[in-house]
Amino acid sequence: MSVSYNRDTEECMAVHEVLNLVGDKWSVLIIVHLREGTLRFNELKRRIGGVSQRMLTLALKRLERDGLVLRTLYPEVPPRVEYQLSPLGRELLEPLLQLPLWAEKNRQRQELSRRPAKS
Repeated sequence: MSVSYNRDTEECMAVHEVLNLVGDKWSVLIIVHLREGTLRFNELKRRIGGVSQRMLTLALKRLERDGLVLRTLYPEVPPRVEYQLSPLGRELLEPLLQLPLWAEKNRQRQELSRRPAKS
């Protein structure tokens, strides 16, 4: 039983780590928009809508740090910066795109099964 428990725990921890990578408000939106190709900062900001410059910058830095997004700085005046999904980010796309399908399919069942919290 402990072997199964350890494997299950490790698998759950791996999922937890992935959710930590993309579980904030903006990361999934960034990844989904970057699937269309390379985008500059302001174009990405326009497409997402509602995100502040600071929050988009922080999310992009985090995604770049975690290896999901590639940032290319061109030595031009003014500087040009472009963002694209890394191979790792592209690999994450398929499972991420399954989540909205699951959510839509199960939304009504989830709402019906939701119970008020007991005091």
